[in-house]
Amino acid sequence: MEIIENLAGFTKRFATWKGDEKLEGYPFIENKHTPFTPVRRALPMLNLALISSAGAYIDGMDPFDTDSRDGDANFREIPVEIEATDLCYSAKGYDVGAVRKDRNAQIPIDRLREYEENSVIGKLNSVWWSISSYIPNAQMVAEDLAPKLSERLARYEINAAILIPASRLCHQTLGIIARRIELGGIPTIMISVNKAIMEKVRPPRTAYYDGELGSVVGPADWPEFQRRVLDETLRTMETFDQPGTRRLGVQMESKVEAARGER
Repeated sequence: MEIIENLAGFTKRFATWKGDEKLEGYPFIENKHTPFTPVRRALPMLNLALISSAGAYIDGMDPFDTDSRDGDANFREIPVEIEATDLCYSAKGYDVGAVRKDRNAQIPIDRLREYEENSVIGKLNSVWWSISSYIPNAQMVAEDLAPKLSERLARYEINAAILIPASRLCHQTLGIIARRIELGGIPTIMISVNKAIMEKVRPPRTAYYDGELGSVVGPADWPEFQRRVLDETLRTMETFDQPGTRRLGVQMESKVEAARGER
């Protein structure tokens, strides 16, 4: 199965795109078919990978290139022990304020380590993967970035991966990557706040709700909301028996709590 169907058509349309930062006229890819790998282990037995497209990098590393028309198709492999204060962000396409205030809004290391300590998941992998929030060249993602990431996950003996986009464009990027990872035999799930793009790209599993770009896991400094999003997403992953998109039920309850001042 192709990661990008009708790649030649995308390449032709991309060549005429004017490179507008707001993605006006951008030729989002459109797939009809979806790869799918069943979840073969229960959550408490998983070695879980986290892939974030918030553009995070360790202070002192080279930042991602967000000025290139094609984007930066490299990734950073970051140990889970790295503190939030040691991270910087090459942000484009989303407001970086939330993740700087609380990285768990986009990169839920602390939440997932809580899950590991409480045996909700077997373990969070010893490193997580960071990519740029701005990679317009989808062909580069499919032919370069996605295969390399898939290979790294296989080397770490990953059992499942959760992918968390930060911007509109990286909903597409991570959707492509999820498709390649599942072709390699590892199940994935994406958290999305843009259903329309997911329905075009067709990653294997998507959990979506009406959240905000830049805080896709939940608002900064609201751990209860973040746990609710992650818990429902991970438990939903186990129930898919075919590719698809499912709406999370986290929003209404949290709005009521906020209105009562219970946040």
